Amino acid sequence: MSGEFALWVYLSRTPLLWLTVTLAAYLVADRISAATGRHPVANPVLIAIAITGSVLALTETPYPTYFAGAQFVHFLLGPATVVLALPLYEHRATVVRAFLPMLAALAAGCTAALVTAIGTARLLGIPEPVIVSLSPKSVTSGVAMGISEALGGDPTLTAVLVMTTGIVGAILVTPLMQLMGIRDMRARGFAAGLAAHGVGTARAFQVSEVAGTFAGIAMGLNAFLTAIVVPLALHLLS
Repeated sequence: MSGEFALWVYLSRTPLLWLTVTLAAYLVADRISAATGRHPVANPVLIAIAITGSVLALTETPYPTYFAGAQFVHFLLGPATVVLALPLYEHRATVVRAFLPMLAALAAGCTAALVTAIGTARLLGIPEPVIVSLSPKSVTSGVAMGISEALGGDPTLTAVLVMTTGIVGAILVTPLMQLMGIRDMRARGFAAGLAAHGVGTARAFQVSEVAGTFAGIAMGLNAFLTAIVVPLALHLLS
């Protein structure tokens, strides 16, 4: 037993271990999601977080140690976002035809996300640093953390709120759209990307490539607009 413990202590200090745990957790989560027919509740990101978190808790591994090994996955978020331009190019004609409705939806969605988050937080008396950290919750994590840090928020808290928003949005988007009778994949995808950033975009691609394309557009445009509007919204809703 002591030999096994010594081996675990050695491996736990090896960065490659936590990268392997992260990838293995997602593969298992994706298999579970596929086995359920991609049911919205069986979100692979949520399942992978639960698996990885359980491993960290059972092994009493601190987060900095884990992140030292898994940060390569964090680095890949940038290239993965850029790759979303490929389906955008393939469906460029469809995108051009829906350009004006997309701008209107972008303005409405961005405004609604900021007003509901900041306004509700202020009514509940939540401290200002937490409100700042909360405000960019509907933006992809890299941009949201940058916005939060620049305005005096806590980037780590922002990252948690962003992931929570994305997972909840990805779970709710499909049943909500069906309940509302929205069948247009362009509208469904744009709504998913606008409200639930990267996680919502991944869910949209599982449903339809067209939906995923429009989700990717919404995610990018919302990140750009939110970075501009957040300081103004914080001031107006103070």
